[in-house]
Amino acid sequence: MLDDVDRRLLRYWQAEPSLSPGDLADRCGMSAGKAARRLARMEENGVVQGVGVVINWAALGYAVEVSLRVTLDKTQGNAFDLFIVAARKVPGVIEIQTFLGRVDLRLSIIARDMAHYQQIYRRDILSLPHIADIEALMHVARIKTDETLPL
Repeated sequence: MLDDVDRRLLRYWQAEPSLSPGDLADRCGMSAGKAARRLARMEENGVVQGVGVVINWAALGYAVEVSLRVTLDKTQGNAFDLFIVAARKVPGVIEIQTFLGRVDLRLSIIARDMAHYQQIYRRDILSLPHIADIEALMHVARIKTDETLPL
């Protein structure tokens, strides 16, 4: 699917997402048009799903992050679907992951402080459908965050 040139383009782009197709082309030893066509093809094929901005939530006043491990009451066949639809609407939920095993889902929640977190938890989280059990894990430190691939 990807050749060495595609991988080289992606390596440079992952390392420095602000590079233009022309800058990427220079680093990879090819024309800007060829680099742009390859990048467009990778976007069309879903290899590249967009270039985004990483926001430092703490700089915006969000000092609390909590992971909630949720086990659902799966006696209803659509428990997952109903829970996910409702959880997506909760302000402060920045990530939802599903799992196989004892824990069904993990929600990452950000809040300004503990009082704000309690408000989100009591008002929004506890009203989500089909919850059988919740375990809260308070984030202390983020040691590594890296979504780059070894290309």
